[in-house]
Amino acid sequence: MANLADDPEVHRLWTDFHSVVNMSGEDLRKWLLTEASGESAFDASPDLDLPEQGRAVVEILNKRRTDLTRADIAVMRDTVSAVREQLADPRPNDDAWRHRLMTLGHDPLKPDSERPDEENLPEPPTGERAAEPGE
Repeated sequence: MANLADDPEVHRLWTDFHSVVNMSGEDLRKWLLTEASGESAFDASPDLDLPEQGRAVVEILNKRRTDLTRADIAVMRDTVSAVREQLADPRPNDDAWRHRLMTLGHDPLKPDSERPDEENLPEPPTGERAAEPGE
């Protein structure tokens, strides 16, 4: 059986996944545990009720591309699609929107967040210049 990592489509998906998932595996794990510690997050079982997709994203972030399974590839596709869908309708003042994205491994407040709505930002007034990155 051919190695999945050698497939150009898997390589592209790996790149897309890592461009939309801008949290580290450790940051996402901590976020999921924090979210699970909320009032209503614990159920009667001793296992934490962590979102399955979030847990799967953490596992993928801790893997090498050569170790991907077909199930990982499906999670990566779903994650890329879900993050881009959420980003297509930005709601920067909506905590639930941000929490949904963060559960998938995307923090929209990070500077490297994809922001499709920024194409439509107004130009700075004449005489002012936009700040360069790092200023």
